[in-house]
Amino acid sequence: MYTPVRAWARALATVTLAALAAPALSQDANWPQRPVRLVVGFVPGGGTDVSARIVAAKLSDVLGQQVVVENKPGASGLIAADYVAKSDPDGYTLLLANMQSTVAAPQVIKGNIDSIDHFTPVRYIGSVPNVLIVNPAKRNYASVQELVNDARAKPKQLVYASSGLGGPQHLSAERFSQIAGVQMEHVPYKGSGQAMTDLLGGVVDMNFDTLPGAIGQIQAGKLRPLAVTSAQRAKRLPDVPTLEEAGVKGMDILQWYAVLAPAKLPAPILEKLDDALSTTLADAEVAGKLADQGMDLGGGPDSPAAFASYLQDEWQKYAKITKSLGLTPQ
Repeated sequence: MYTPVRAWARALATVTLAALAAPALSQDANWPQRPVRLVVGFVPGGGTDVSARIVAAKLSDVLGQQVVVENKPGASGLIAADYVAKSDPDGYTLLLANMQSTVAAPQVIKGNIDSIDHFTPVRYIGSVPNVLIVNPAKRNYASVQELVNDARAKPKQLVYASSGLGGPQHLSAERFSQIAGVQMEHVPYKGSGQAMTDLLGGVVDMNFDTLPGAIGQIQAGKLRPLAVTSAQRAKRLPDVPTLEEAGVKGMDILQWYAVLAPAKLPAPILEKLDDALSTTLADAEVAGKLADQGMDLGGGPDSPAAFASYLQDEWQKYAKITKSLGLTPQ
């Protein structure tokens, strides 16, 4: 029944809701008004960390606010991923994600990240191949075949490092072992930096490190690259064969990098952030630095919507790979 009192109450409620919504809309439109955190799930020095710092430096200029890289290593990147997923979707906490922390590690590590629905996909950055590297001071292999022959002659005596369970390094080595018919021991670390330290120190025999994390030591002659996991040879290592060329056929594992935000990021912030990242990645200096690290920019989804679909496909892909390797959540 219509009464003047009810009409007044409805009008008051409408005005109140509009008043409450107005500040939020204003904040979204004016984002960012303070520094932004770009969280990395690995220790400093690895490929993800290096890429994050290159992007953050330019993104700070584009946004007009400082973008601070914050390392939260552990659980193959899942500690950082979970932290970002639980953060407020206000655009001030972002994840420099990679294949490992987003779609692969959750398949083999029990935790809170059980789908990509915990995130708002923002911008795909690029991808890098893994490179099979050895320390020639300890294992003086000149080819993949020499490594395979030695591994077959010494079951479980060769030890490989990785940046953690379920990552591209781990999955590359397990897939390699499966195809080549060898057995090797796995030592997982909290990130590529620590794995690299022990490889250089002779604690482990080999690694399938990402190219950005390995290129410096390769160029210094301290590590020897035997093959890359990509379908084509890496531009930074044109003389190094692919595993396919080296006789290990069927590898299809790449490390990609991207920026994610917590789920339900407001559309105005998503649009502004995506535009800012697009501008950042188009910068010649940024593109050059990432290319120097061995990254192939682009080549993937070019919008948040396309990236969301891509992530769903990647989740299914690595679910099948880990299942084929007999890896289960633990």
